[in-house]
Amino acid sequence: MATAITSSPATPEKITPGVGSGSLLSLASWVEAQTGQPFWRCYQCRKCSGGCPVAFSMDILPHQIIRYLQLGLGSELLSSQSIWNCTGCQTCKSRCPNGIDISALNDALKVRALAQKPALDGQSQAVATFHQTFLDSIRGSGRVNELFMLLTYKLKTRNLWQDVSLGLAMLRRGKLRIWPQRIRGRGEIKELFKRSRLKPPGGPAALP
Repeated sequence: MATAITSSPATPEKITPGVGSGSLLSLASWVEAQTGQPFWRCYQCRKCSGGCPVAFSMDILPHQIIRYLQLGLGSELLSSQSIWNCTGCQTCKSRCPNGIDISALNDALKVRALAQKPALDGQSQAVATFHQTFLDSIRGSGRVNELFMLLTYKLKTRNLWQDVSLGLAMLRRGKLRIWPQRIRGRGEIKELFKRSRLKPPGGPAALP
């Protein structure tokens, strides 16, 4: 879905490098160490934003995410809706002449946002809570238990009664398992989570 890109007061071209409220080199270096993505090669051709299917819901477009990262606008990035609205479809990567995977950058920014807990609006906070609940479910049993994850999510968001009728219907049809299923190799999953918390060589910060 092509999306028109218009200039706005928040476009990176109008922001002086190094003056943003974020930490320039620390966040950029950390994201680079975490993802290995060559985002410094981006020359703002905007093909990523032109093809992004959810660009309409983003407050910072995909090409701007890279530019914000280069300019060190960390606070603006970590509190944006865009990193949470990214679906990870990798259309941006398939269109990028430099092969930059912006969804991978967004995944790293999500981790950083969860650690720093910036102020998020209601929608972004709900997505962030769902993201964390999903990871907790994987960490616990190696795979998602939908019933446990949904109950935990509803408790965290204090929205217990929404979708109750849908949940009961899914239970009756056997779409939701009551007891969690565990997988073999849960130790490997725990090791992956453990390694994700290690400070990368030369990196400025450890994961939460």
